Amino acid sequence: MSLPTLLQSVEKLQTALQAKAKAEPSYRFYSLWDKVYRKDVLWQAYRHCRTNGGAPGADRVTFEQIETEGVGPWLAKLQEELRSKTYCPGPLLRVWIPKSNGGQRPLSIPAIRDRVAQMALLLVIGPIFEVGLCPEQHGFRAGMDAKMAIRRAYFHVTERRLQEVVDADLSDYFNTIPHGALMRCLSRRIADGHVLSVVKHWLRMPVVERTEDGECRTTEAADTNRGVPQGGPASPMLANLYFRRFILAWKQFGHERRLQAHVVNYADDLVICCRPGKGSQAMEVFRSLIARLGLTVNERKTRLVKLPEESFDFLGYTVGRFYGRNDRPIGSSGDMWSGVSAGGSCGVNSVMARGTSSTPTPICTKRWGCINCPPAARPC
Repeated sequence: MSLPTLLQSVEKLQTALQAKAKAEPSYRFYSLWDKVYRKDVLWQAYRHCRTNGGAPGADRVTFEQIETEGVGPWLAKLQEELRSKTYCPGPLLRVWIPKSNGGQRPLSIPAIRDRVAQMALLLVIGPIFEVGLCPEQHGFRAGMDAKMAIRRAYFHVTERRLQEVVDADLSDYFNTIPHGALMRCLSRRIADGHVLSVVKHWLRMPVVERTEDGECRTTEAADTNRGVPQGGPASPMLANLYFRRFILAWKQFGHERRLQAHVVNYADDLVICCRPGKGSQAMEVFRSLIARLGLTVNERKTRLVKLPEESFDFLGYTVGRFYGRNDRPIGSSGDMWSGVSAGGSCGVNSVMARGTSSTPTPICTKRWGCINCPPAARPC
């Protein structure tokens, strides 16, 4: 089967699953495992994993070794394990990567065979759950990115005048997601017992950490029944799926309308943009809902910001008032909410967003242009 044919057959499967999920929101898919080990799905899953690259897992098997021995036979062996339901995932490899604040973030890297199996499952169930995710969720979704989340927060602040912002932070979100509640989120649309069983095995796998003294194996996830290991292809979707519960509760319980408070979320980062005077109430409701979900608010980093006097950081941008020469607010021309950008290319507000550059710039890309510029004035 040629590569274009493989792509077309996988896309046809995904389109059919997504159409069914969208047409029948309460439908539970009862026969999915046979689609996970389809040859075209496994080949596409391997291509995704190979493109992403990454270090080998705890078994030390690399992509180069697989390709030397032959990808076809290697995938055929994995396919047989999945078909006969003898597939058993291996332990995860713990590595540490630096964070921007000077700390370290733990990654739990699956072996390549487990990455391919996770990606194959993601290709099948991803379209089913994608239709149910909230528009406030921008992380790890096709057609969405971090800049869109920034623009949405910027729009709330400037156009809707939601100038009180809950700059929220969760303590170790990925590693504290309760397994039981997460599995209920999955079973809401999936009735295939073997799919659910394999996902549960992935969540509970032991972690191997290599040190100078040898290897140390821990079973924290299985012991606590918490955590989605960061490092595997399925973890972003699972994290989005669980955080969806918070956003649904926020909206369905009427907090968005009552407090005029809108959530903008990217993975485990979020801000809540509120009408002035409503920020404190939104903060309390946020704490209450997060506790009910079994998660923990990072009180040291969570705060209420009142614009434009204060500012907040979100996804690498700082939103607030910035001053230029003569201590004048950049973009100010008498009206706090109107002005011209530093480059003079289009109108932006005094409450601006900027990245790490010392020169404030409007958030813009070639595809989307500046948030608040009329189409005729967009320079990009």
